[in-house]
Amino acid sequence: MSNMLQTPPELVERYRSLGWWGDSVVTDYLDRWTDETPDRIALVSHFYADDRAETLSYGQVHRLVDRLAWTLLDLGVEPSDRVVVQLPNWWHFPLFYLACIRIGATIVPITPIMRSREVGHILERTAARVAVVPSSFRRFDHAAMLEGLSAELTSPPTVIVVGDPVPEGMLSFERDVLLRRREVGRSSEDLRKLRPDPIQAVSCICFTSGTTGEPKGVMHNQATMMFQTGGPRSVLGLSREDTVLMPSPLGHYTGFEYGINTPMVAGMKTVLMDYWDPNTAVRLVAEERVSWTWAATTFLMDFARSDALDEYAVPSLRYFICGGASIPGALVEEVHRRLSCRVIPDWGMTELGGVTFVWPDDPPSRAAGTDGGPIPGMEVSVVDPVTREPVPVGTDGILRARGPSRFVGYYLRPDLWDLANDDDHWFDTGDLARMDEQGYIRIVGRTKDIVIRGGENIPVAEVEDVLFRHPKVSEVAVVGTADPRLGERACACVVLGPGERLTFEELQQWFDESQTAKQYWPERLEVFDEFPKTPAGKIQKFVLRELVEARKT
Repeated sequence: MSNMLQTPPELVERYRSLGWWGDSVVTDYLDRWTDETPDRIALVSHFYADDRAETLSYGQVHRLVDRLAWTLLDLGVEPSDRVVVQLPNWWHFPLFYLACIRIGATIVPITPIMRSREVGHILERTAARVAVVPSSFRRFDHAAMLEGLSAELTSPPTVIVVGDPVPEGMLSFERDVLLRRREVGRSSEDLRKLRPDPIQAVSCICFTSGTTGEPKGVMHNQATMMFQTGGPRSVLGLSREDTVLMPSPLGHYTGFEYGINTPMVAGMKTVLMDYWDPNTAVRLVAEERVSWTWAATTFLMDFARSDALDEYAVPSLRYFICGGASIPGALVEEVHRRLSCRVIPDWGMTELGGVTFVWPDDPPSRAAGTDGGPIPGMEVSVVDPVTREPVPVGTDGILRARGPSRFVGYYLRPDLWDLANDDDHWFDTGDLARMDEQGYIRIVGRTKDIVIRGGENIPVAEVEDVLFRHPKVSEVAVVGTADPRLGERACACVVLGPGERLTFEELQQWFDESQTAKQYWPERLEVFDEFPKTPAGKIQKFVLRELVEARKT
């Protein structure tokens, strides 16, 4: 996929000359730490369902990654072929990523909450050669979903199933990967010959929750991902001696980049949680001596209010990086009263990784009132939506960003790259922000039509499309309503056909039958006789939000 790199050549040369884009890939660090300290713990994978943990050293990770790499090669995976991985936060996930990098394949990480509608689109769009799924997770049969999708896809992938049972025609991870020693007579040196170019090869395609009805495949190479690892490491001064707790899904870019790539580069220990439970999180922080974590505002609120803090002391926890939604000032104050750790707000997105951070030596008011300033090498700008000229300090405008963490293109959609980036290489984030005198930003809204629920982007256009297909509905609009814990919840606003009635229970059944991810289901229904509209007939969603909020009282 080298011809898919959409970063202009002059920027590639600039980033290389400044040392922002180097020659390393993540498996170089795996090799280094294995050579230096093979017995050092790399991964602790906690399984919530039976409250157990599995631990892997760097040496064990290295051996298993090579085994997975040979397995993928034997399945016909070639450089730049796509491998879809839909797994919970289990140790298998980072190993498949590292195996893909080992042989120059491209991983497509997706979250376990996605269902047939979303997974089918991604498999078809990427023409994935291999798909890796759990047999089941949280009472959902992923293997059966893949079995059904395979009959619908133009070119169905080879499916590797983690756990039992395994449907006929699919491969068992335990039986066909772990127990079969395909690597006999093969060496790590043979695999290293397949090492990808850190700039020209696409390492991952992460699909966003699209607002146009079609999720966009965001492509990153190793150069952008290696640069992004320096963000939290430089801001927080992290080293090999640190331990990260990662509850954010590895199928999201936050979990993927900062739960796999960053700790592997630093040589630290990663503790994975496959299900968010604040009491368990507190216990893991205490037992594993976790020093930092990264999760959405909802997780921070749950952690700070956990009853387990009365039982477990967590003095090792120094930093809680928090993004996905603005952090209420009162919550920051509450955390700092109850915990010794610092809250570190950040702002970023799939296309950019983490761009702005509040630094540890900033006054606490920064965490309560801003989303931080840019890391070295990155730039942010707030501009007028019409003139595209910078606006005065303290004025709301469109947030733009540029620098070496920026993605390298949209998969099979170079036209979308052209729309999102201008001639001066500024990327239009779609967010509204204001900037203070020190260059710190505060996100104040979005030009994108999305709802962010507990850090999870809900693709409004897709949800509206499902709603509009209901036979009783004539007009639809999905808006976000304020929620003290999750930030926002999605509310379905509908205008019904003549004489029709629709209950919330019917609405939930409709989304269940549509096989839409449950996280995307609206959590409230409001029926209107008509929607507020502009003279051109466009729904005025800001007015609709006010009407919905007024109905709460």
